[in-house]
Amino acid sequence: MAILPKILRRYAKNSSRVYLEQFVQQAAQSLQPGQRMLDAGAGDGAYQRFFSHVTYESADFCQVDKAYAAMTYVCDLAAVPVESERYDLILLTQVLEHLPNPQLVLKEMLRLLKPNGTLWLSAPLFYEEHEVPYDFYRYTQFGFKHQLTQAGFQVEQTQWLEGYYGTLAYQADLAVRSLPLNPRLYGGGFAGFGGSLAALLLRPMLVVTSLLFSRLDLQYKYTAAGMCKNYALIARKTG
Repeated sequence: MAILPKILRRYAKNSSRVYLEQFVQQAAQSLQPGQRMLDAGAGDGAYQRFFSHVTYESADFCQVDKAYAAMTYVCDLAAVPVESERYDLILLTQVLEHLPNPQLVLKEMLRLLKPNGTLWLSAPLFYEEHEVPYDFYRYTQFGFKHQLTQAGFQVEQTQWLEGYYGTLAYQADLAVRSLPLNPRLYGGGFAGFGGSLAALLLRPMLVVTSLLFSRLDLQYKYTAAGMCKNYALIARKTG
């Protein structure tokens, strides 16, 4: 039974990853050959391949226990060691929630951008704690706009990264990974046994539900109601 979720998730398309990759590709397509960009909080450098037509530079503090790509700059994102107005575009995806002082970083991104340069960023609203202890915030669309305008940016576009079906797919997958099977965690006794059995029986149903909603999210990005998992924004340095 425990093998089923792993097998099905292996062959499922994660709609969040698909939509995030599309968002990054749009950022890359907005750049002309010869321009320069910064992948801020680049991690494993998964998106470098989309920027082969421009000068790609990366920065990260490289303190989380995970694999990192070779960085152009290993530094705090609030103090990137380059001159002002160096970049035409900055990519800041799935990073803002990990910054204890987001205003300092956003103001630094503003400093680094050329006039009329753009910041492409995304971060979660609904997601479990991750990369602990470096996980500090979750942002509504209004929190995003507040942070960006306070830093001096003009917000040009705000959108749900994935639709509500993507949120449901993630929530079902999270339940598969999180619901306990120990009867004691349901109060013990007959009630505990019933709770444990229900959790066991629900697992395959939740896996199928996650797969279904993930597939639906890729076909019908529903954003009219519900709750998004991530927001994606484009902000510009004016003046």
